[in-house]
Amino acid sequence: MSDWRVRAVRASKRPFIRPATPATCDSVNQPAPEQSMDPRPDQPAEHVSLERSVVDAGVYRDGHRLPSATNLADVYRELPGKPGTMAWIGLYRPAEAQLLEAAERFNLHELAVEDAIVAHQRPKLERYGDTLFVVLRAARYLDDVEEVDFGEIHLFVGPDFVLTVRHSQAPDLSAVRRRLEADPELLALGPEAVLYAVLDAVVDGYAPVIAGLQHDIDEIETEVFGGDPQVSRRIYELSREVIEFQRATRPLLEIMRSLEAGFEKYGTDEELRRYLRDVADHATYAAERVDGFRQMLQNILTVNATLVSQRQNEEMKQLAEAGHVQNDEIKKISSWAAILFAPTLIGTVYGMNFTTMPELKWAFGYPFAIALMALVCTSLYLIFKRRNWL
Repeated sequence: MSDWRVRAVRASKRPFIRPATPATCDSVNQPAPEQSMDPRPDQPAEHVSLERSVVDAGVYRDGHRLPSATNLADVYRELPGKPGTMAWIGLYRPAEAQLLEAAERFNLHELAVEDAIVAHQRPKLERYGDTLFVVLRAARYLDDVEEVDFGEIHLFVGPDFVLTVRHSQAPDLSAVRRRLEADPELLALGPEAVLYAVLDAVVDGYAPVIAGLQHDIDEIETEVFGGDPQVSRRIYELSREVIEFQRATRPLLEIMRSLEAGFEKYGTDEELRRYLRDVADHATYAAERVDGFRQMLQNILTVNATLVSQRQNEEMKQLAEAGHVQNDEIKKISSWAAILFAPTLIGTVYGMNFTTMPELKWAFGYPFAIALMALVCTSLYLIFKRRNWL
């Protein structure tokens, strides 16, 4: 990261506060005109750029959203607040300057901010002092094109805030916010509750993808044994999607193990522990299914190569048989051509009609020529017959 970025990130002097529980994540839904948070006329200029990428922002106290916090200026004014208060801000494709502004406000670590700016990160969980940085890869199955679309979520979770940065349309995390706002008891558990809800939404989103990939694999199996010439290309494309899906699911297991390892240290609520373990079980199931898909595709590719080789061998065998039959026909034609050529040659010689020529005045000349033709033809026929050419 360049020096000016580092200075911007480190500019805040706000001290860290150790959260009572592991940090959490926030949900962000796709920006829509009716959801955009336009800055008010009296709003400070430093908040204007950040507001443009804000999907939703609110302050929650004891599980309930404060009606007084309707934009970023209100959110910042309410923080730091009373115990049990946290801010939940969602950003969608923010510009670099916008993200650096948020980093300055919440004192985010420059390495985590750099990852969020660059994006295209692997799923991971990292702790920077009192802030938890989480990267998740969401997935959705597109039925119309039979492809898997992947999204990426970056979550910064501190002692009194949750900041979510989303670079793709999927997933729509507005449902996560609505779910938690409808369950104040769960939301009152703080950042961990938001983390659980986002993880649960991402992992639950894997189920339709698994079903779609299973359907595609079933279709490919039918195409393989049906002899479709385009099936090899489809196997390759589907294998790439499965590998990408595997990269999204496998690191998630390590994330869940890291969270579970901090249950005792951060005093995680017992009920929330059960919820997180349930998410871990679903993530394990998804990862195992994806591993199975990759093995199945490798087996299908091997079977397809074998079937293609067998079909090629059959075609070569048929070509060889056809060539053998054609060769026999050529032998027959050549044999009869040689037999018929002999009397033609003899007749041509005796048909020259030269004045001085042997056998012209001979009384047995004609019978001799006919006998010679018969003898040569018979000899050739016997020779070709003995060689099975006729």
